[in-house]
Amino acid sequence: MEDFLREFHQRRREEAMVERGFAAWWKRLGEWMTAPGAAKWAYGAGAAYAAVMIAVVLLPRQQEVVSPPTQDVEFRTLTPVETEPVQQLEQLDLRPESEGKTGEQVF
Repeated sequence: MEDFLREFHQRRREEAMVERGFAAWWKRLGEWMTAPGAAKWAYGAGAAYAAVMIAVVLLPRQQEVVSPPTQDVEFRTLTPVETEPVQQLEQLDLRPESEGKTGEQVF
């Protein structure tokens, strides 16, 4: 009787060491679900919501691709019109008195 508590705790530790992996996880989950408390349901609902949102964001959406109808294209080449090059630099008035109030060139 004197060593009952010590032996009891020792047996519980040995049982916990033997139970590992999925079975131990499942057992702990079952114990947690049967324990009283409202916070666990809030945590569970939050985890379920997060899982659904992750699935919605990460799953690819299948969209139907519609190709536009093809049309024949007629290519015409135009002959270039020969023009004389414009000599604009000779027509510029670069004198200082021809500048505007904001420093722009007046033509």
